[in-house]
Amino acid sequence: MDFDLKTNEKGNLTIGGTDALELADQYKTPLYVIDEERIKYNYKRLYTAFSSYYSDFKIFYACKANTNLAVMKILENEGSGIDAVSPGEIYTSLLAGFEPSRILYTGNNVTDEELKFAVKSGVRINLDSVSQLKRLSKIPEAKGTKISFRVNPMVGAGHHDHCITGGPLSKFGIMEEEAVDVYKMAKDLGFKPIGIHTHIGSGIINPEPFMLAVRTLMDISGKVKEGADVKFDFIDFGGGIGIPYTPEERKLDIKDFAEKITTLYQDKLSEYDLGKPSMCLEPGRYLVGDASVLLTRVNTIKQSYRKFAGVDAGFNTLLRPTMYGSYHHIVLAEKPLAEPTQKIDIAGDVCESGDLFARDRSMPEVKEGDLLAILNAGAYAFSMSSQYNSRPKAAEVLVSKDVSNIIRERETFADLLTKQNVPVRLLK
Repeated sequence: MDFDLKTNEKGNLTIGGTDALELADQYKTPLYVIDEERIKYNYKRLYTAFSSYYSDFKIFYACKANTNLAVMKILENEGSGIDAVSPGEIYTSLLAGFEPSRILYTGNNVTDEELKFAVKSGVRINLDSVSQLKRLSKIPEAKGTKISFRVNPMVGAGHHDHCITGGPLSKFGIMEEEAVDVYKMAKDLGFKPIGIHTHIGSGIINPEPFMLAVRTLMDISGKVKEGADVKFDFIDFGGGIGIPYTPEERKLDIKDFAEKITTLYQDKLSEYDLGKPSMCLEPGRYLVGDASVLLTRVNTIKQSYRKFAGVDAGFNTLLRPTMYGSYHHIVLAEKPLAEPTQKIDIAGDVCESGDLFARDRSMPEVKEGDLLAILNAGAYAFSMSSQYNSRPKAAEVLVSKDVSNIIRERETFADLLTKQNVPVRLLK
């Protein structure tokens, strides 16, 4: 098993050096617990692997994975940049202390108001379409804005169809065959494009699709440099580096991956005389995915046509299993290394048939009152959570070296009604 499960002298699961059962007792469940040191470790591991082969390497954290201010501040302190996909993420990034020059905004199907907000914020803008370019050119304040383009190569990969963001079915980016003309258009409109970008998908643990994407984007970059006379300050390959979710999966050998990618990158720089632009990646899941655990309490053991363990979390708390059919490993917090003795369905508390964390999951004996730990819940868990079924959102806790801090308060029933208004005519 490629999960680094740590236990204390009691045999209980620990997260960031803290007993999971004690955290659940103190902060209640469901509860997201985030390991600060793991985020730092993941960042340094990735940065060191790539920068050792190409010194001008930059990481832009894809913050849609987790926009908690504390998480973002950890990465800001480490030196990361930000990949923002909405004005709200720009706002949050600036509040977390990121300088505008360290924020790359890549929106899709954006409004004029969103473009104006990005221009006013002073961030770099990575354009997704000709429409965006033309509308940006009509904003007087946009003159001098540093821009780049997201190119959609005929390459796509990901752990689910909904996570493949490159290729002919994708809504993202400009077509590779129109890239030269789009860069020429940008220059004719008075812009000086400084970068090029792509992103082919998410949850990739096989280096081959990524290698193909690098090769393709570098070939496109060469054509743009030659055909549109563009000098690139940066070339950005997006994110998508995956983590193991199942016990059978193995971590990507990041050193080997970095060597292959940077070697290809530098060969292509030389082939097309592209100079020495910054090489950029936009990891999200890779930095925060395995740094968080969702703790949830078993409240019901039910023998129906099947055996169910009902818990106090649902797809309003962790949507990935329902939305993508994703696997999340689940252990008993009191004995995480216990051998399985049964197959059981683990069901959430949302009134939907699809609210299941696992079907026929091999588990040890599970009793009402037991605490379960759902692993790898750091990416796209809270950020995709909701108040469905009028259930308040869960709390987030940050742990580091046996110290815990609440970094997002648990919502109350009153929070469900925030911003709602009842017209006076209905108050009879």
